[in-house]
Amino acid sequence: MQIREDIRDGACVISAEGRLDSGSAGELEAVLPARVQAQGKVVLDLAAVPYVSSAGLRVLLLGAKAARSTGHRLVLCGIAPAVREVFDISGFTSLFTLEDDLDSALAALG
Repeated sequence: MQIREDIRDGACVISAEGRLDSGSAGELEAVLPARVQAQGKVVLDLAAVPYVSSAGLRVLLLGAKAARSTGHRLVLCGIAPAVREVFDISGFTSLFTLEDDLDSALAALG
């Protein structure tokens, strides 16, 4: 998995590329919760993530918990249909603000 970070419109944008599974979840776990705690606004762009396993969902949940505990915002965007189906089945759709693309995610953050 490749992870890039950028600042755009005052938000930290984390872009992930590759499968988010047990082999790569640790890479995102090393970045996501810490950025959410440190930054007021974070966008996680999953447009280049074709697959998310239960290990990946766990990391996303850690990011959501970090946002709630600090009062910060985490928005996910670019979710592929197969990944969206996993979110829907697991009940994760209701835990996150989901946007179609990066521009929409940034707009949702205000």
